[in-house]
Amino acid sequence: MKLPTKQFIPLILTVLTFLVLSFLLFWFIHILNLFPIQDKIILHLYIPDILVGLTIYLKTSVDFALFIGNLMSKYHGVKSRIAIEIGTAFGNALGTFFVLGIWTFFKEVPLLMIVMIFLASLVLLQMAENGLVELRETHDHILFLQFEKILHFINKPFSPLLRVLIPHITAGEKKQTTFLSLLIFALTIPLILGLDDFAGYIPLFNIINVFGFAVGVFLGHMLLNLALFASPNVTIALVRKPLIAFLGALAFVGIALWGFVEIFTLLKTLL
Repeated sequence: MKLPTKQFIPLILTVLTFLVLSFLLFWFIHILNLFPIQDKIILHLYIPDILVGLTIYLKTSVDFALFIGNLMSKYHGVKSRIAIEIGTAFGNALGTFFVLGIWTFFKEVPLLMIVMIFLASLVLLQMAENGLVELRETHDHILFLQFEKILHFINKPFSPLLRVLIPHITAGEKKQTTFLSLLIFALTIPLILGLDDFAGYIPLFNIINVFGFAVGVFLGHMLLNLALFASPNVTIALVRKPLIAFLGALAFVGIALWGFVEIFTLLKTLL
């Protein structure tokens, strides 16, 4: 009886956490809509928006998979798995809530929105380069090398700023022993990663429903956790496959380019 309990309690909590966060997201957006903003966020779920959020999250979730996988390899037992699941899920969600709040108010001020989209696009380009650097450590293909060189040339002038925007923190730097300390640590890093990742999606917000997209991101995080808890080694190996990693880099670049198009459109409205 103990084995099924240990296996299923964290999995059930993963699903419940997703439902709770989706409920909190609904009320968070409802509160944002109470402010005198021009364009209210539609509180309806559309399958295409959810699928877009889910797909983009899963294609660009290597950082989360590695972080969660590293924590799971260091801290065993049901309590640790619960702390890791709740901490990472809420950290990711808090980053999402923060960016949604900033986007809601900044879109009323075109210049601030331009700055935010520009920074988000730079973050995406740098994350695409970082992904290719990691990919070439195990798969040194000429296509990956050339793509990485192009991105490095673009990112180099902004490297001092990008070092601040994209913190490089590993899970192995601290040794946590209690449930609370592990929970807080598991929350902190995904909060930072969630800020960077979700900010990069801002260029899409004008063509999709934000509520459905965010639910899709939460759903992707839930599925990633379920897969990691069911089979950590297989899941980490899957997200590190060359094709998946390369598609993730392409997704980053594609959204970044869309961001620059959005900037150009906003600039035209100011001229």
